[in-house]
Amino acid sequence: MGAPDYDRFFRYLVILKEEQVIFRQERVILGSDGICVNRKKQQWGTDYDRFFRYLVILKEEQVIFRQERVILGSDGICVIPSQPIPFQPKGWRWSSTPCPKATVKHLHTSKCRWKTSLPGITAELHMKCIFEQPLIEGRPSYWLGNETLKVPVALFALNRRRLCERLRQNKDVQKNSIVLLQGGEETQRYCTDTGIVFRQESYFHWTFGVTEAGCFGAVDVDTGRSILFVPQLPESYAVWMGKIHPPEFFKNKYAVDEAHYVTEISSVLALKKPAVLLTLRGVNTDSGNVTKEASFEGISQFNVNNKILHPEIAECRVIKTDMELEVLRYTNKISSEAHKEVMKAVKVGMKEYEMESLFQHYCYTRGGMRHTSYTCICGSGENSSVLHYGHAGAPNDKTIEDGDLCLFDMGGEYYCYGSDITCTFPANGKFTADQRAVYEAVLKSSRAVMKAIKPGVSWPDMHRLADRVHLEELTRIGILKGNVDDMVKVHLGAVFMPHGLGHLLGIDVHDVGGYPEGVERIEEPGLRSLRTARRLQRGMVLTIEPGIYFIEPLLEQALSDPAQACFIDRSVLQRFRAFGGVRIEDDIAVTATGMELLTCVPRTVEEIEAFMAQGHSTAKSFGCLSSQKQ
Repeated sequence: MGAPDYDRFFRYLVILKEEQVIFRQERVILGSDGICVNRKKQQWGTDYDRFFRYLVILKEEQVIFRQERVILGSDGICVIPSQPIPFQPKGWRWSSTPCPKATVKHLHTSKCRWKTSLPGITAELHMKCIFEQPLIEGRPSYWLGNETLKVPVALFALNRRRLCERLRQNKDVQKNSIVLLQGGEETQRYCTDTGIVFRQESYFHWTFGVTEAGCFGAVDVDTGRSILFVPQLPESYAVWMGKIHPPEFFKNKYAVDEAHYVTEISSVLALKKPAVLLTLRGVNTDSGNVTKEASFEGISQFNVNNKILHPEIAECRVIKTDMELEVLRYTNKISSEAHKEVMKAVKVGMKEYEMESLFQHYCYTRGGMRHTSYTCICGSGENSSVLHYGHAGAPNDKTIEDGDLCLFDMGGEYYCYGSDITCTFPANGKFTADQRAVYEAVLKSSRAVMKAIKPGVSWPDMHRLADRVHLEELTRIGILKGNVDDMVKVHLGAVFMPHGLGHLLGIDVHDVGGYPEGVERIEEPGLRSLRTARRLQRGMVLTIEPGIYFIEPLLEQALSDPAQACFIDRSVLQRFRAFGGVRIEDDIAVTATGMELLTCVPRTVEEIEAFMAQGHSTAKSFGCLSSQKQ
């Protein structure tokens, strides 16, 4: 192994600079305000002792830095030193023989030991650190190889811990309560035996990260102990589907405390003697559908409450942890690159579905994304004004024509975490004057919203801001005329942007928690389509997706309404009747002072035209390179 790689760890601190991580609702600053004040002189930060106290408290806390793991807590900062570590925090003393050298295979079993005499602290600190992905093979994680992201299953342990902490604060939750969730089931195509590729139920995935179907999971609210129940498969499974694993395999794979067969749920839970089973039942405010409540043979012998859990777990899902954010950065990175490949490859005469195919091919080949977050929308020409184009009745089957705008709304999904990105660009690589005017109007509203984003901001106010910018720009273009304030009063903005500004994003593309108790939907045109009306909080992930569309039924309604028609210049509007639409959609995370932009694609007119010109001139794209050996 050689000497401990302290330099590599401290390089992370330097790179991160102002990165902040919240431990137990208090801040430990890493980077320029961090542990290492001057790495060359080996001087340590003034609050070094406090940092080590956090390591004791946190135990298994994990933080992701740049898609590599630095483990904090009982698996602490140093890499298996073969000699005492060259620094010793105040109040701590070396209390054991130096740690032995170890191979990569056995790295996870090696420890260094500190003891402390600091007031009020009686814990020992066991420390090691992992810096490179090849070194963490001994720790459970989800990984599809190559350059795909390795996601530690500790992400879900942290989710479970957050859920338990929240439930313990709920006065209606009794002592000795157990959360019980049922995972998704395999389905077939109608009456046939043709299986549909399984994707885990979202609440179950958030809690356990399990990819297999037919499972149940339980969490003891008081202790946080987790139990996974897996199906007991028939012997024939080994012939047709592959190896049959015992419960212990899944216990280790998902780092849960216990694993049993589904058939043992009743007996295992009976031994726990729970005061109540908290099951999941609630309405999804986007779809109106009700979650599937856990049920098993023998559940009638238990006291069951199906009202408490849903609002609490939904609220947990609204705020993303650092580890969840890292997965969402990855899905955005891959999906952004896939969008760019589409922009390089598009040519007049191609079919819309060819672009859909290329996007999916890139996401799966380069990103390990078997699923997309939703049905791909690949609208060109007038189809770009169809908000949810791409469905079975309009399956991205138009031929792309010269002069068309392409509105492509597509997002890849990795380990159930999604992305949602829309790019609008000219099929031939050059915007017309009218296309440029409308595109830049939408871009201006997008950037205005981004500039205003911060914790405490009302999401409906952001929608209103985008609407106002659209009305101002449409007036500048000449489509509208008159006073913008008066246009706002008659909801004219909803004629051109009938959907909401954006939505929460996470394990579901329209993520849960948009309308918790006390947050009411605003029954006004445009605003009623918002999937959330909340005030923003740090850790929320949302889409910002303003658009301007020329949708024939909505235009006809506006022109027949005197209150709205008086603001519309019919002669100028006529030029845009077959225009289609423009949408610009980015994914963002709300930070302490503003937002982090997760999406990275060309956005300005100049960037798009230059990128497409470069892509067309090289005549090389992922599609023609992917089959070549690198």
